[in-house]
Amino acid sequence: MDSSPLKTQSRPRSAEAWSALTSMTLIERARARDDEAWRRLVELYSPLIRHWCRRRGVRAEDLDDVVQDVFQAVSASLPNFRREGRDHSFRGWLRGVTRHKALSLLRREAPPGLGGTDFLDRSLNVPDPAAEAPDAEEKALIGALYQNALNLVRVEFEDRTWEAFWRTAIEGRPTADVAREFGVSPAAVRQSRSRVLRRLKDLVGEPPLD
Repeated sequence: MDSSPLKTQSRPRSAEAWSALTSMTLIERARARDDEAWRRLVELYSPLIRHWCRRRGVRAEDLDDVVQDVFQAVSASLPNFRREGRDHSFRGWLRGVTRHKALSLLRREAPPGLGGTDFLDRSLNVPDPAAEAPDAEEKALIGALYQNALNLVRVEFEDRTWEAFWRTAIEGRPTADVAREFGVSPAAVRQSRSRVLRRLKDLVGEPPLD
């Protein structure tokens, strides 16, 4: 239950929403083979994986196979993922897994004379377009990822807690102004904002709004 100072009367929650109320993060739940957590992980990140694959030159007819390979690798390697520092995000780790699987496909499809280790070495030395600044499509996909995450966590918070988060974190309004509107302290507004941001981090595996 939300214990924020901005708490109001409880709102009814769906069974799915109740299942999301856990101290474990989405990644931790996926590690534990939680089917719902895994479904959400796939739903949130599949569009980005497809985009990274296309930027690496994966053909449309091969996309489904590569995406499946990526998630199989993620399932096997997820227990070893650790976020260490601001720059080590789950999204960055997933992008690296995607690049590896795309390169593996390219190596398998390399013409005679360019196969094996020589081809892989050449491919690894080519600048990774997915590691460059996000293009317009990737920015839109990242925005959609966070919008989906917002929709998932919305039901976990009371109206005023959510409004305090939305007005300060999304609309960029000063904390003091929002506190005056609600008749609470700025610290209460900051706490509400922090609670929602922490849940978003739990869901997407990295600090939101970077």
